[in-house]
Amino acid sequence: MILKIDFESDLPIYIQLKTQIIEGIAAGVLKEGDPLPSVRQMASDLGINLHTVNKAYTFLKQDGFITVHRQKGVVINSIHGRRVNEDYLARLHKDLSSLAAEAYCRGMNEEEFKNICTELFTKFKSQSPKW
Repeated sequence: MILKIDFESDLPIYIQLKTQIIEGIAAGVLKEGDPLPSVRQMASDLGINLHTVNKAYTFLKQDGFITVHRQKGVVINSIHGRRVNEDYLARLHKDLSSLAAEAYCRGMNEEEFKNICTELFTKFKSQSPKW
């Protein structure tokens, strides 16, 4: 999987990294048990600070997307480690609320917004293994 960091983006690099890894999992590019580079290797490969990679990995681990093994290193976690819970639902509601508000303020109608959400969800659903 090729990760691309936009150094000009307002989005913090650790969020870009976390998001791209999650999208890789959703698209089926990264599968359960697949290894990720070590913090040092990822930082070196991307030309970023190792603390930035560590922060992204910490959030991915907390959210159940990766597991850190002493022998195997960093690996993609099974689906059982990343179920929907109350914290996730609250974060999803907050994130979608911001996006819906901006779409509304820009004049997008409800149907257009729903269509984009459906299109994106369907894209990942069709690319990934059946959960």
